[in-house]
Amino acid sequence: MSRHVAIVTDSTAYLPPRTMERHGITAVPLTVVLGGQALDEGTEISTRSLAQALQKRRPVTTSRPSPQLFAEHYRKVAESGATGIVSLHLSAELSGTYDAAVLAAREAPVPVRVVDTGMVAMALGFCALAAAEVAQAGGTVDEAVTAAEKRAGGTAAYFYVDTLEYLRRGGRIGAAEALLGSALAVKPLLQLEDGRIGPLEKVRTASKAIARLEEIAADRAGSAQVDIAVHHLAALDRASALADRLQTRVPGLVDLHVSEIGAVIGAHTGPGLLAVVVSPR
Repeated sequence: MSRHVAIVTDSTAYLPPRTMERHGITAVPLTVVLGGQALDEGTEISTRSLAQALQKRRPVTTSRPSPQLFAEHYRKVAESGATGIVSLHLSAELSGTYDAAVLAAREAPVPVRVVDTGMVAMALGFCALAAAEVAQAGGTVDEAVTAAEKRAGGTAAYFYVDTLEYLRRGGRIGAAEALLGSALAVKPLLQLEDGRIGPLEKVRTASKAIARLEEIAADRAGSAQVDIAVHHLAALDRASALADRLQTRVPGLVDLHVSEIGAVIGAHTGPGLLAVVVSPR
């Protein structure tokens, strides 16, 4: 059964495939270039391969989807019966994905509303889910966009990295660059703020940083009904333990997602990443 409003996002939303299928969400892949080979995120490169490449200091770069690829996805969605599309993407401060979608939307066979959510990873994924729930209930394009923007407005993303080196290499470090001078002496906690990666706190050891990450996430959640995602790269044990502790500490927790980050974001954060997304309902 076709839906009146279709939801499109990109591969950095890191939604589970079954969840996307259940909610009728389409994800347009970003590209990871490894060893001179361009690979689609989610289907052609595994996070294990990425982590190994980064650990061996092999050059890894990322690129946005082309406008042509977006146009192809918009056309397929329209052919499936959609009469309107809401296209939700990672922060335009971090990628040109939003701009590519805007270019493609101008030539799409049905109206397309492209939204820069200012988010990334499951912070973006939760926005896509909010829009999809409205669309599945028969809502309009405007109503789906409003739901996504409301979700984005309340969502926070915090993360711990073993080193700022990968963010520095990729040019995604933003205001967190101020931490570089003391990066060897501290374990940085970062946050997504105004669509950019910025410093949150400096902590002396990894164990203290992860404990502080847990505390910050629990405080942000409070007693409200929230969804939480815990992401990692090559740090499953740490992520699982953190998720278990948050499940105990957050009384209003509705859905808890634990997943390895995808290759595009992983390329800029490096192995050892732990991230927590807190998204009030």
